[in-house]
Amino acid sequence: MAPDQNHKTRTLWLTGILHAFTHLYQVALLPLYLMMQKDLNLQSISQATLLLTVMMAACFGPSYPVGVLSDRMNRKTLLGVGLALNGAGFAGLALAPNYGWALVAVTAAGFGGSFYHPAATAMVARLFPRNTGRALGIVGIGSGVGFFVGPIYAGWRAANLEPILGPAAWRRPVLELGLLGILMAVVFGWLAENDQESAATERKVAGGERLFPTPALWIFFLGYCAAFSLRDFAGAGMGSLGSLFLQDAHGYNPERTGLALSGIFLAATVSNPLFGHLSDGGRKKWISLVLVVAAVLVAIFPHVPTSWTIPLFLVYGFFFMASYPMTEAALMESVPDGVRGRVFGIYVMAGGVIGNLSHWAVGEKVKQLGDAAHSVSAYFPLYRALALLLLFPLVGLFFLHGLQKHEGKIERKTENADPTMLRT
Repeated sequence: MAPDQNHKTRTLWLTGILHAFTHLYQVALLPLYLMMQKDLNLQSISQATLLLTVMMAACFGPSYPVGVLSDRMNRKTLLGVGLALNGAGFAGLALAPNYGWALVAVTAAGFGGSFYHPAATAMVARLFPRNTGRALGIVGIGSGVGFFVGPIYAGWRAANLEPILGPAAWRRPVLELGLLGILMAVVFGWLAENDQESAATERKVAGGERLFPTPALWIFFLGYCAAFSLRDFAGAGMGSLGSLFLQDAHGYNPERTGLALSGIFLAATVSNPLFGHLSDGGRKKWISLVLVVAAVLVAIFPHVPTSWTIPLFLVYGFFFMASYPMTEAALMESVPDGVRGRVFGIYVMAGGVIGNLSHWAVGEKVKQLGDAAHSVSAYFPLYRALALLLLFPLVGLFFLHGLQKHEGKIERKTENADPTMLRT
């Protein structure tokens, strides 16, 4: 028997809180790059931005094997263990004595973060099969909160401690956020609804299913992954490039930088459930709208006065971040529950690994600017490139259509067959 509505709703919101922590860790380092470079005696800013790239690669690289686990194991357990590891790795980063140990710590933190998306997205899609977009939009509120709190808290805390601790001030907020994540993992394990036995049994049977029974479905799926990985590259690049652009070209300190960057994610707490709900009536048109608007805003960003920074970040984040619950809901609706963990694992692995290479790439590009990094006009080509990348995912909607069309034909052919024999 499925959990009652109250238990489902409570689990949905708790999953959203875990979503907040998962993404909080992914952006908390953004305003701290320059402090970390000084404290760890790094030769270039690209070494500091590489820490985030390594963490994100470790987060998304194992997504497929974690997706396999989520199709076979208790998804609640995976979510709790993942957040505990994520928080422990982040706390370890704060205590790292040198760059080598910092790399080890961010790798551990990233690995813990890899548990979230395959397990959570599949679990929410199963709990809310009829209003998947709305449910994932509600969970997406958590990502907006995490993205908002991460840079604003880390930047504020480090800036206020810098007169006392010097460049090492970045360590304090990182440690505090890590310990708080471990505590939240315990709370989630206590309050979240456990996977029901019947659902676990169904996933065990489905664990033997092939992901896609035809080559055409594989082509459409991988094309969808590739197209939206460019969206992820542009989005991650917007964060790291924004941090360096504001500090080098406009003279922002870490606190002000964190405040500005948090604007990208604050509006997502409204747009994620809003567009998630709207897209339940037609995903492709709403996905196209938000990506085109976001691309235009990225292109004009370095041209606006500095007083427009936060308002423009707010509007950009309102549209860009809303694309995530819609694209995730579209993919989850295109495949059976028994393979959703693995399918989403591949999807998030492609987007995460490729997308988060941008942190290192942006650091390299800014390093190559040399003294020109203090000039606003030097950043114009970089922002134009990011804007162009946001338009490529529109091609992914063609692959989505093909995936849904061909998958639907297969499901219609097998709808009267023995469930244990489907897709084999």
